[in-house]
Amino acid sequence: MALSKSAKYYRKNKAARDKKKKYDAKLNKRPEQVKKRVEANRAVRKRKASGKSNKGLDYDHAVGKFVKTKTNRGRKGEGGRKKKYKR
Repeated sequence: MALSKSAKYYRKNKAARDKKKKYDAKLNKRPEQVKKRVEANRAVRKRKASGKSNKGLDYDHAVGKFVKTKTNRGRKGEGGRKKKYKR
């Protein structure tokens, strides 16, 4: 599988890669990001415990269920939505 433009860029530019790494670490420490991660991990554990496969699926925080990875990560814009859906 070919690398994206951004992946190629960060491979070539160590300073930019380090800056992004620092930014991502700060972003992922935010309480709302931690909450989302915990929620997704809990959902995956619950799904596995019930004997269901989650291969090819991502937990979608906005709709509160598993959706295809392609659908979830393929949305345009930040998070792919203009508004949060009701659960």
